[in-house]
Amino acid sequence: MSDDNMREVYRNLNASQDKYIYFLLTATIAAIGFTITTTNSLKLNITQIPLAVSVICWGLSFWFGCRNRQYFNSTLFANFDLIRVQNGQHPNVGAHPQLIQAASDGIKEAININSDRASKLANIQMYMFLLGAFFYIAWHILEMYLR
Repeated sequence: MSDDNMREVYRNLNASQDKYIYFLLTATIAAIGFTITTTNSLKLNITQIPLAVSVICWGLSFWFGCRNRQYFNSTLFANFDLIRVQNGQHPNVGAHPQLIQAASDGIKEAININSDRASKLANIQMYMFLLGAFFYIAWHILEMYLR
């Protein structure tokens, strides 16, 4: 595969991942807003515990999604620094081969750590979103049963 094709595949993958994370961020905020809007006239009741758990899960989903974006951006910045180091253009490393190797190894390790954390956070974001939906549906069924 040519470098241009690899870059295009990478760009498409990156755009797809961004859309997925931002979709979940938007969906969690919409779910919280919908819940607040539809329950603003209700009195507090013990039967609303599943509803509270769903809002907490959605809030956690949003938080994990934001943390994912922070790690993703850190990874992009590290990739940029890695390119500068490997080209001998980083101001703190210069063109010294041993410094380039040491800096490259350190940056690659940081990239791997950040990438792994971003991936884990994205998974947790999705699980929290689904868990919130589960508790919302459980609350809704409970309310229907009690009527």
